[in-house]
Amino acid sequence: MRGYRELAAVLREQINSGEYPPGQTLPRIVDLMDSHDLSRQTVRDAIKELADEGLVVTMGKGGTIVRNRTRVKIPLNRYSKVLRPNGTKGPWETACAEQGLDGRMRVVRVERVQADETLAEQLGVEAGAEIVHRQRHATLGPDDVVQLQLVWYPADLADQTPLGGQDKIVGGVLGALVAAGHAPSAVSERVQSRMPSQEEASQLKISGKVPVVSVTRTTVSADGRVLELLQSTAPADRVELVYDNLPLG
Repeated sequence: MRGYRELAAVLREQINSGEYPPGQTLPRIVDLMDSHDLSRQTVRDAIKELADEGLVVTMGKGGTIVRNRTRVKIPLNRYSKVLRPNGTKGPWETACAEQGLDGRMRVVRVERVQADETLAEQLGVEAGAEIVHRQRHATLGPDDVVQLQLVWYPADLADQTPLGGQDKIVGGVLGALVAAGHAPSAVSERVQSRMPSQEEASQLKISGKVPVVSVTRTTVSADGRVLELLQSTAPADRVELVYDNLPLG
């Protein structure tokens, strides 16, 4: 074998054919060196190419793991299905369940902060006003983080719901808002594609060269009050945003 591109092509075919399924560890560098008669640097360059393509993730002493690339369809109408109070699934969990996937939502952090000028404008509150910031991970199974979610709420609204607490909101936030008398009326989403930050790449277990899809979602009540501001980030090969049957005119 001549070089790293040839080794990368062999490993890529083995991954795509299922010989190395998601979650499996590739052979050790020393084993690939022996089996393909290549130098250590050549093998490392091949693995780096696969990591940059999003096929594998390097875990240091944990080896090189084949990355799960299961794609989750996220339809816009997922919101309308979770507006009833006392439900058991939020929008992410509902979308995953409809595809036979084990979607879960994990709370990472909840804190009270003061709104800077940008957040204040987006939430329709005064700069410096107290707001509740929740950080969540949308996963498949317990550990496969597919989407990072940063969410903000006006503090007075959060205090009328369980949103100010540290626990997961069973049934989703929208149902909790309805139960508190703040029914969502409209949702706006802005979608961008970009490269991940170093922190995002680390949390999503991807190379910094794998693009991400970033969605900013604003949920408002019938009187125009902003109820929720959410920013989600996911690898571009893990999500499919679906906007079916939108009215025209």
